[in-house]
Amino acid sequence: MSNNRKFYIDGAWVDPAEPHLIEVVDPSTEEVFTQIAAGTAADVDRAVAAAKRAFARFSVIKVADRRELLANISREYAKRYADIADAVSLEMGAPLAFAHAAQTWIGGAHIDEMVRLLGEYRFEWMRGTTRIVKEAVGVVGMITPWNWPLNQIACKVAPAIAAGCTMVLKPSEMSPVNAIIFAEVMHAAGVPAGVFNLVNGEGHIVGAAMSSHPDIDMMSFTGSTRAGILVAEAAAKTVKRVHQELGGKSANILLEDADFSTAVSKGVAQCFGNSGQTCNAPTRMLVPAARHAEVLELARTAAAGFVVGDPRSANSNLGPVVSKTQFDRIQSLIQSALDEGAELVTGGPGLPDGLSKGYYVKPTVFGGVTPQMRIGREEVFGPVLAVMPYGSEAEAIETANDSEFGLAAYVQSENLERAREVAMQMRAGTVYINYPDFDIGAPFGGYKKSGNGREWAEFGLDDFLEVKGIAGYA
Repeated sequence: MSNNRKFYIDGAWVDPAEPHLIEVVDPSTEEVFTQIAAGTAADVDRAVAAAKRAFARFSVIKVADRRELLANISREYAKRYADIADAVSLEMGAPLAFAHAAQTWIGGAHIDEMVRLLGEYRFEWMRGTTRIVKEAVGVVGMITPWNWPLNQIACKVAPAIAAGCTMVLKPSEMSPVNAIIFAEVMHAAGVPAGVFNLVNGEGHIVGAAMSSHPDIDMMSFTGSTRAGILVAEAAAKTVKRVHQELGGKSANILLEDADFSTAVSKGVAQCFGNSGQTCNAPTRMLVPAARHAEVLELARTAAAGFVVGDPRSANSNLGPVVSKTQFDRIQSLIQSALDEGAELVTGGPGLPDGLSKGYYVKPTVFGGVTPQMRIGREEVFGPVLAVMPYGSEAEAIETANDSEFGLAAYVQSENLERAREVAMQMRAGTVYINYPDFDIGAPFGGYKKSGNGREWAEFGLDDFLEVKGIAGYA
């Protein structure tokens, strides 16, 4: 039986306080494939009350018991792996192979990393005669996005469990089914009643009620900078902790000594992956002006390797973007680049050839982009790359940092020491040198309008903990 029209509160699937529904659309067909319950402030109140009751018990259980609970969650997650991947592909349009290999995999990886970490993490130690204690922050409200749903759910829920927090999760209403399955995983794993609660709904209703709720001690939010500001404003009245991972406009600096064939090909792939719907995607490729034309040809070739189409087809590797709203915004930004004089290398406005429905965007590359153009400043969140020529290394660094965002930066060079020097000058939360292997233990989060706080591994766990000093302990 489907739980799509229910909420998970206090260890049980319950009906919403009011019978409102939200339609969930398959972005590859533009057709509604299911409906979910739409929560209200009353549903939030019920979930928060359950979490508050559970906190007194859960926050004091042994670390070893929390670790075993996370291991149980990991085992149950593995049992539902295919169901989760299928849901992600259907509701956000991710190619099925990508939904399995990346979208669903990363959720499990965060849980497993937290199991490993709890075997060595210190919650208490002595400093002189003072006992330093890290303890759970309390009831946490979690708001997660649609673009990497399992990544964001798991990298909030897993450290919250590890810390001893209880929680209320509101996933995106555009990709909610994977979160409903995740709640089923939590139930099957034996998570105590009230520790994990799920309320679906719209941000301006459920998210707002959570952000302002006096019994929520912390808000952990991932999404747009605009929405993040609203969460912070609502949370300010109760002086709760606010953790935010927001937008990005990451620069990818190709230094003169980079391997351009590899750097451009991988840069395009990283920009276009997940249909460009990745907050730390390298969407600004900064290249020496003397090699600008060469880079455009390399980018054109790399973009040609992306086949847009049905995410359930083995013949396509680029699915649609998540919604008509996103599609329309991306089309507006593509048109603005044309209007402002950027050079269209490949792609452009409109649907790809052979497709008459679905929110598909042509893999698009622009050259000759300047920092003043919208395409060079605003987050696109689609498969659109802006190639920006620079005259000197100093100019490249200045341009890269000339952004209201600071989530990530990329540096490509055959000289590792030189790349390190440039990386140290980037005003970004994570800098990637020469497209390194994925590191689940690296901190993730941003500078400036990309947010505050960090997620992943011990950095994420730290954010769910308060620090207490007991002076005169010894």
